[in-house]
Amino acid sequence: MTTVVGQTKNIALKARGRKSVSITAIDTPRVGLFVTCLVDTMRPRIGFAAIALLEATGCVVEIPERQTCCGQPALNSGDHGGTVAVAQQTIALLEEYDHVVIPSGSCASTIRVHYPELFPQGSLWHSRAVALAGKTFELISYLADIRHWTPDRVALAAQATYHDSCSGLRDLGIKTQPRRLLARVEGLSIIEMDEAETCCGFGGTFCVKYPSISNAIVDEKASNVTASGAALLLGGDLGCLMNMAGKLHRGGSPVRAFHAAEVLAGMADGPAIGEEA
Repeated sequence: MTTVVGQTKNIALKARGRKSVSITAIDTPRVGLFVTCLVDTMRPRIGFAAIALLEATGCVVEIPERQTCCGQPALNSGDHGGTVAVAQQTIALLEEYDHVVIPSGSCASTIRVHYPELFPQGSLWHSRAVALAGKTFELISYLADIRHWTPDRVALAAQATYHDSCSGLRDLGIKTQPRRLLARVEGLSIIEMDEAETCCGFGGTFCVKYPSISNAIVDEKASNVTASGAALLLGGDLGCLMNMAGKLHRGGSPVRAFHAAEVLAGMADGPAIGEEA
């Protein structure tokens, strides 16, 4: 079953306090939104922001309700068989869409970069994985590079610093895209922290397997965030943002963390990541 979010859902979107976006008949790709585990369970607001942004570019957004984890934890843990099973299910579910968009660089890179590596070249599943990889995108880069969208009448009076997540930066080349879009938000200024490209220490299962190393890494990252003087911490991966926000909060820092999509959608007026609703 698929939930369609578009013209038929505008009343529901208004009820949630979000803008209704009219969709024209020109250039309206059918987009499958792959929500990700963390967004679904920990911060659904990012998913709502993604829908609003995609609709603002003219996309018809559908949310496949049978979607599961992308398989990244199994992949990183060496469970090849388990990863292949999840990948096959995901490929079969998503390959019908014109584009697949994901509000996470790590999950997007799993499908875009690593799915084709799971199957023998020349096999049917390899061909299907390659085809899906070619139309799978991380949300912010999709808005900037594919849809050529810029925010209009979005304002946030604040100073923010931006963390470049490892998978988004190194696997997908996401660096300038979020900064270009955020620069168009009225009143928002970006202050670059030291070592913005350095890992925050989350790494999915890494922080569970090696907690002391992970804590040392995020401690240094939190220090760099604080030293920037910014009031907000922005990024494109919820796992990284939760990790850094937790460290900052435990240290008594007033810095508030948001996914970049929340800011771009004008939805940074509520509780930040890690704050009580």
